[in-house]
Amino acid sequence: MIKNFKWLLFASLSLSIACSDDDSESAEIPVSPGSADFSKYVALGDSFAAGYSDNALFKRGQENSYPSFLAQQFALVGGGDFTVPYMVDNVGGFSLGGNQVPQFPTRLYFNGVGPVNVSGVSGTAITDQLTGTYNNMGVPGSKSFHLTIAGYGAANPYFGRFDSSAAASVIGDAVAQNPTFFSLWIGGNDVLSYAISGGVGVNRTGNMDPSTYGSNDITDPTVFDNVYNGLVTALTANGAKGVVANLPYINTLPYFTTVPYNPVPLDAATANQLNTQLLGPVKQILTALGQGDRLTTLAAGTSNPLLIKDESLVDYSAQITGALIGAGVPAPQAGLMGSLYGQARHAKKLANGSFVDYILLPTRTIIGTPQAGVPTPFNTIGVTYPLQDGSVLTNAEVGEVRVATDAYNITIQNAANAKGLALVDTKAIMSQLLNGGIRFGNHHLTATYVTGGAFSLDGIHPSARGYAFIANEFLKSISATYGSSMPAINIGNYPIQYPQSLN
Repeated sequence: MIKNFKWLLFASLSLSIACSDDDSESAEIPVSPGSADFSKYVALGDSFAAGYSDNALFKRGQENSYPSFLAQQFALVGGGDFTVPYMVDNVGGFSLGGNQVPQFPTRLYFNGVGPVNVSGVSGTAITDQLTGTYNNMGVPGSKSFHLTIAGYGAANPYFGRFDSSAAASVIGDAVAQNPTFFSLWIGGNDVLSYAISGGVGVNRTGNMDPSTYGSNDITDPTVFDNVYNGLVTALTANGAKGVVANLPYINTLPYFTTVPYNPVPLDAATANQLNTQLLGPVKQILTALGQGDRLTTLAAGTSNPLLIKDESLVDYSAQITGALIGAGVPAPQAGLMGSLYGQARHAKKLANGSFVDYILLPTRTIIGTPQAGVPTPFNTIGVTYPLQDGSVLTNAEVGEVRVATDAYNITIQNAANAKGLALVDTKAIMSQLLNGGIRFGNHHLTATYVTGGAFSLDGIHPSARGYAFIANEFLKSISATYGSSMPAINIGNYPIQYPQSLN
């Protein structure tokens, strides 16, 4: 029915991924810090601040993080040293006892067909302990409230490598350095973990106790507001200036936009079989229940929608089973079809964008493959076997994420206004990357997976060139707020993808 689907997505992609282009040098401009003091810069945030890329943290990625780029420019106007808790190599992730820790994989590279992991074991041991203080305090995996937790290093091995003590918090170690300038970009993981899990989590709006949250839960907006304002208050208590960034809608990231909702290729015979023998009888039953639009009539061609399970729907398993038995279908098969299709529907995308289901990037590897333990012909994933909750972010789940993101962004805007901080509108920037892209000099960056230039192979974190571009957006906001003058970074000096071998 469907063969080799997982790589079809890459068939139309250009495999030319140039590392750099020549940009004409801009005229030299006088540099000035303006009203800001960059002598002690500290960066706080999550994996974006740390320089995470290609589904891993590795030394070159850390060197090409947006805080590292900012620190290079700050050095032109009196900025001091910028220390980073570097990983020891470019393999990526952590090791334990000479073995790669599965939760911290090696980085991805593009092998000409698709993304694959670099082979080898990282020399960065999960038990390593660094000494000294570090200016880049971006901690992968951290949510807003994690930055305030005493002893967070016990839960997060990356922070545990460089925390000042077993009882330290990220914000405490940052403030102890008495920064004169800071950057704060946090809050993405407060919704992102829910989104990349396909909504396998709980919307905790109304729950003010984050100690009860699961790892994939959405943070209550009031909790975020209290935590965020506390972070900003602590960072500005000594008169420090800074730059903050708001949060993009997660569905502007390639992780959610690369796999289409309707990639199923069917020949005429298969489409007819699905419509008359497999899904057709279920559609008739659902139509009698007033839910006929859950299933679409399929057609020969390459643009049929995926079959998904939507847990927000009323479960009609019993009704489907009973009706099929009444129509003469053997009870075991009727029961199977009832359990499979009681909350099933075809994925949708309305032309006006008011309703969109997002298929997660990793799902591409399972579409069209057989589901273990399910008999044919009901076992083709995404066609006769519905994609399960962890493979899809449904329209309703996207709505929950959007509401929370909007609330967080109001908090960030208000905090920036109250403290006179520079604000980077990453929400608008990411939307531009998705909708036509952004031109910078001779370069055109888009959110297209692999070839767009802005994002790495994990579909979430920027490429080196993407991080350089983000740093330039930070510099623009800093200049507008504090009257500073620093040259832009030449993004053409940085690759859109890292090669397999990276010394």
